[in-house]
Amino acid sequence: MAASIQAEQRPSGRTQVHHGTILDHIGSTPLVRLDKLFSQDHVTVLAKLETFNPSGSVKDRIVKHIIEDAERSGVLRSGGTIVENTSGNTGAAIAMIAAIKGYRAILTMPDKVSQEKQDALRALGAEVVRCPTSAQPGSPDHYVRRARDIAASIPGSFMIDQYDNPKNAEAHYLTTGKEIWEQTGGEIDYFVASGSTGGTISGIGRYLKERLPDLKVIMPDPVGSIYHDYFNTGTVDHGKIGTYQVEGVGEDHIAECMDFTVVDEVLQFEDADAFAMARRLARQEGIFAGGSSGANLWGCVQIARRSDEPVTIVTVLPDSGLKYLSKFFSDRWMKAQGHDISS
Repeated sequence: MAASIQAEQRPSGRTQVHHGTILDHIGSTPLVRLDKLFSQDHVTVLAKLETFNPSGSVKDRIVKHIIEDAERSGVLRSGGTIVENTSGNTGAAIAMIAAIKGYRAILTMPDKVSQEKQDALRALGAEVVRCPTSAQPGSPDHYVRRARDIAASIPGSFMIDQYDNPKNAEAHYLTTGKEIWEQTGGEIDYFVASGSTGGTISGIGRYLKERLPDLKVIMPDPVGSIYHDYFNTGTVDHGKIGTYQVEGVGEDHIAECMDFTVVDEVLQFEDADAFAMARRLARQEGIFAGGSSGANLWGCVQIARRSDEPVTIVTVLPDSGLKYLSKFFSDRWMKAQGHDISS
């Protein structure tokens, strides 16, 4: 919530204004209508702009919530070390808050993460440990396992544990879901959000479905992730786990934070689908957002195409396109990867 401003009279007669810190400006992000990408008269698509959070992503919400809870419980003490595995955005939020509060931050990440994200973490004072994207889940080189091993080696360290910590989804239930409800007046037919840790879709989905039982929650998932097959079959086929280029969505293991009971449908997308939509979003709507935002908008397109009656679709744009200038916003990179740049 926005920080309150209190004024008091100083001895000199001047007014002293007390401002909050940057942490007081996490949340309360805008919800905007997308008119150019969705021009059908009966379709309304509203996007929650999470790039307005201080570190530029939706992850500020969960990191603040989890760290404050750890401080209250005494698990995280002054001068302590925060260790976490991240695809970049959670790491940026950790690095920002660690800088403010005086914690040491050690962050592990797949080597596919954009250079911009890595550089931002180091600029905020965090230590970055790059791990092979191809590393198998549970192997010593996998970025999740590496983070746990590092945390175990440092006495008194604390892990955000975003994949398995229920407070991840709780943060979105308490803030993002409530904000969307208030900003729409409860007029929502579909909520669309891709998932990795599952916190965003699980927390927001639960909040909205408790108030709108007929609401449909749709989850785009990249080809190569296990979530699509797991949702439809209840099993994990390790032979279908593959690599993909979109960052921060999909997964190669089941996150305990992911609550599939609030999900109605999982739609598979290709990297090219997400990148094309993110590039169109910038050029047609003037909104500069990341690949996961493109994936979410691709999901909205699928819902819009199948809807004949008036429908309101809400989605989340998790982070800024500034973090991907060297990747899918680069025509040279897109061509090198074999992606079409005409859209």
